Amino acid sequence: MIKNGLLAAGYNRINLDDCWSTMERAANGSMVWDAEKFPHGLPWLTKTLKGLGFIPGIYTDAGTKSCGGYPGAFGYEELDAKTFASWGFEYLKLDGCNMPTGTEAEYKKVYGHWHDILSKMKSPMVFSESAPAYFAEASNLTDWYSVMGWVPEYGQLARHSRDTLVFNSTSYWPDITGWDSIMFNYGQEVRLARYQKPGYYNDPDFLNVDHFDYNLEEKKSHFAIWSALSAPLIISASMLNLKAEELKYLTNKDIIAVNQDPLTLQSTLVSQDGKWDVLTKNLANGDRLVTIFNRGDETDSLSVSFERLGVGSARNAVVKDLWTGDKKTVSDEVTAAHVPSHGTAIFRLSLPRNVGSPIPTGMVFNTFSLTTLTYTRDGLRFANATAADGQVWQTMDDSTIRPLSSPHSCLTEWGHNGGVQIALCNRGLIGQQWDYLYSGNIKNQRSDKCLTESEHEHVTTSKCLYEDNTQVFGLPSGIKVIGH
Repeated sequence: MIKNGLLAAGYNRINLDDCWSTMERAANGSMVWDAEKFPHGLPWLTKTLKGLGFIPGIYTDAGTKSCGGYPGAFGYEELDAKTFASWGFEYLKLDGCNMPTGTEAEYKKVYGHWHDILSKMKSPMVFSESAPAYFAEASNLTDWYSVMGWVPEYGQLARHSRDTLVFNSTSYWPDITGWDSIMFNYGQEVRLARYQKPGYYNDPDFLNVDHFDYNLEEKKSHFAIWSALSAPLIISASMLNLKAEELKYLTNKDIIAVNQDPLTLQSTLVSQDGKWDVLTKNLANGDRLVTIFNRGDETDSLSVSFERLGVGSARNAVVKDLWTGDKKTVSDEVTAAHVPSHGTAIFRLSLPRNVGSPIPTGMVFNTFSLTTLTYTRDGLRFANATAADGQVWQTMDDSTIRPLSSPHSCLTEWGHNGGVQIALCNRGLIGQQWDYLYSGNIKNQRSDKCLTESEHEHVTTSKCLYEDNTQVFGLPSGIKVIGH
């Protein structure tokens, strides 16, 4: 990693994952490293890594056994934390296999206990939490949302979904390829933007650079999308066998810079239509990041209007292709030309100084059903994503939500029976002001009721429920999140 440039590019952590220990604890209860795998011992390893400029991390499990069947930390939390610190580790990944009861309350208690222990240490470790992954595929997502709500209080990053496959395993995940697993975790990640903030990151899992069935464009997309999401960039691969073409994209300074942007915003969906995903977010210097992902099976091109990017008209804006470094002046759209199948174009849009702040613009979608708030001539409803202007929403500073297809009209709660429609914006009409809550609720300021996807994809308001499947929504990046 020193010779191939990864350390210089910022990949300065080396973490041990599962299976580093013996199968049993020592007589005094402490963990024991596997002497065949680590003949010099783990204290020697951490000292050596630090001397080379790396920060060492270690893995354990919150349950009675790790996912690989090695000793878990349940009941040994204080001892293990002290042991890991004495060995010189500065990062801890806490998995969540084999918990005694597996309830959300138990996970919260155990992970909270670890947080208390690590916070009181002389040199607190970075704490990576895997708790959310164990609730991500339930038929009711309330517990998943609940866990996602408390992990930012306890640690710095959290694995929210399944492992991305480092090999294709039909016993672990039948009939799924490595690329499918990347797309699954990406689909999970885009539901969770409201939780991310400076000091806490949603973690969609490793960059599996050497997976045998990814082509180069898929590998580059994996890196570019994770970077646009401000996700942790943790490589799982054989460092000795990385190819020059892989090292080239992994060390792309422009893309790493947007991944490391101080705002730490997660890019959110402007639109989806089954072929193209368009995502955007603000950057700390006022630029706008634009990510255009081709899910389709053929090379194609797409132009995205400035209105969809939340910047309106901006003459003499400069767009930089972050793959090539090429720049050009544009005034009304960003074009991704000849994007290969499963490829991703990623741009940095620099706006003139006289242009105001971007308007958070994009999809409003139910994070359970994945249906999108849609306005057509037939009215308002939830529907599958098509990328139509009636599915792209502007979330304004005055707390109104406006469809791009009718920008002078506002999402409006009408009457007292939960009716919602689109009406001309009227500054004095309180039924047009909405708050976006940390819980994912969109609450009307007039009635204190919450936007709801009712039966048959109808749009209504009703009593606000606790992280209920019908009332949790994803909104554009940059909107104020109340309770964050």
